[in-house]
Amino acid sequence: MGEMVNLKMKVQAIMSSPVITARVDENIVEVAKIMDLHDVGSVIITDRRGRPLGIITDMDIIKRVVAKNLNPYEVKAGEVMSQPLITVDPNANITDAAKLMSRYGVKRLGVMYKGRLVGIISSRDITAITPELIEMIYEKARIEEATVIPGYAQTAVGYCEICGQWSDILTFRNGKFVCRDCLEEMER
Repeated sequence: MGEMVNLKMKVQAIMSSPVITARVDENIVEVAKIMDLHDVGSVIITDRRGRPLGIITDMDIIKRVVAKNLNPYEVKAGEVMSQPLITVDPNANITDAAKLMSRYGVKRLGVMYKGRLVGIISSRDITAITPELIEMIYEKARIEEATVIPGYAQTAVGYCEICGQWSDILTFRNGKFVCRDCLEEMER
């Protein structure tokens, strides 16, 4: 698995930054052009001072403008955006971010630090690291399962890391816990 993933990974580690924004008074054509230019599926909508107010996704444009046959040159971002923008701290765990997304039924969160928008995190960002997290959880469980026997610093009980068979006595060799049979094979 390459680099190990911290089970308590912070939002800041996987958020996208800088954030792509559009002003609340821009029309939907301009918003769509910004999304296309930056190859993103959403933009944060801000007031004239740059403070985040909400978010527009590609699906918002489809459902709230195109499907209703509205003129995208006449519809303003403020009329289409989802608000308020749900936010998370960059030092929050990604599990907390995922819980917020689930609680509010959103796929993206603004990342705010000291009152400033510093990033955005999406459910896609989280799912991109999920396989590594699952592998880490599996590895942690496997290590906990191979409980070291008191008095035997280099032996354990658990599954052999070579053949996968359960053994009451595993020996630690070359960075792995191995059963007697595999240990004999290694020493030949």
